[in-house]
Amino acid sequence: MSRLAVSTDVFAAIADPTRRAILDQLRAGEQPVKQLAEPFAMSLPAISQHLQVLCEVGLVQMRKAGRQRLYRLNPEPLKQVSDWIADYEQFWQEKLDILSNYLEENV
Repeated sequence: MSRLAVSTDVFAAIADPTRRAILDQLRAGEQPVKQLAEPFAMSLPAISQHLQVLCEVGLVQMRKAGRQRLYRLNPEPLKQVSDWIADYEQFWQEKLDILSNYLEENV
């Protein structure tokens, strides 16, 4: 997928496990890039690239405090994902209800 497509698509941005892990870390609150990079076996520039993608789709917001860049989670764009999943949740709930009815009648 092209860099442009990832930078405009929340689904593509969260497809990467490193970016999902960064989002999980940010649930604890605002953090500098160095702290966010600690659990990963990758360079600070690589983490910064992941953060840039997350910022471009609006999942992460950055602010400067002196020379430090602090990042925080903005979960609002995840609503798209939640809404999409909700459609499938309803689909599977209907299938499970049908299975439950079948089992009650035939077992």
